Amino acid sequence: MTTPTATANAPTDSTVADSAASTGATPATDVIDQLLGADQAGVLADIRAARPDARTNAQRSFEALFVPVDVSDVSLAERFAVAAFATGLHGEDVVGPFYAAGYAAHESDSAITNAVAAEITAGRTEGPYGEYRESDLKTESTGGLRYSVSAENTALLDARLTAALEHTHLLVFRPREATPEALDALLAAGWSATGIVTLSQLVAFLAFQLRVVHGLSQLASSIQNGTNR
Repeated sequence: MTTPTATANAPTDSTVADSAASTGATPATDVIDQLLGADQAGVLADIRAARPDARTNAQRSFEALFVPVDVSDVSLAERFAVAAFATGLHGEDVVGPFYAAGYAAHESDSAITNAVAAEITAGRTEGPYGEYRESDLKTESTGGLRYSVSAENTALLDARLTAALEHTHLLVFRPREATPEALDALLAAGWSATGIVTLSQLVAFLAFQLRVVHGLSQLASSIQNGTNR
């Protein structure tokens, strides 16, 4: 599965500190190390230290999105709901549960978190796929799941979150169909232009983070297996 590639804007050190003060959160320890686990992070410490800018920028991007200065356009609960959904669609067992736990920490209503969990299961499929708009590419169009939140869970989730989940699924599996009409659906559900940009940044960053964690985990396992021979 592939997702759109983009880079979230990285904040300065002072921005991260201001974010912590305004949201009540604290800047996290290196989230990629946390996702890798102590053993694999230790194996890769020297390798990651050799690329300090890449490490710092990845962490700052995480903090810009999940320890934000301003949550007026996208709440923390919405950010973690989208993150849990986007990463959960991939069916892996590290990054998805991390964001699911973060969502549970920011959403007190278990009926809501359970509804999002059910939508993750319903939305899992293989991709990318979709219809090309360009006439010379139409023969390369492929079919697939046309996801929408179930009627039962639409009644539980508000219009904003319902639209966000549906748009996230589109970006993950059908990025070629990310049309102005798709953005209009978000606007109609109450998303601001700034919120839509943040939503797109979230999905793009999570795609990047999933690839990085997977690649580093494979590298650490290779090093560990070589050491143990």
